[in-house]
Amino acid sequence: MIAVIIPTGRSGVRGFGQRVAFAAAIAFYACALASIGALLLWVGDLGGDHPVIASLGASVVFFVGAGIVLHVIGRADLPSLRVGGDAAEPRDRP
Repeated sequence: MIAVIIPTGRSGVRGFGQRVAFAAAIAFYACALASIGALLLWVGDLGGDHPVIASLGASVVFFVGAGIVLHVIGRADLPSLRVGGDAAEPRDRP
């Protein structure tokens, strides 16, 4: 079965939660860059087998992964789920 995507005319309109999610994604990307910087700074002093280096590597993976998820949430084109108003279709009443 082929899914048909019907444009809602809502393109570009983001709710407060989506704006917060996108801002958090940018912050997570910045934390990933900071973790990479710290990793490169300390790997020479501590060596590759040190637990701090492993933790920084895990932090990079976490921040990038969470940033991608938040980025997708913040940029999704979600339909309006409001009851009433412009989004609701009129009901047939007897």
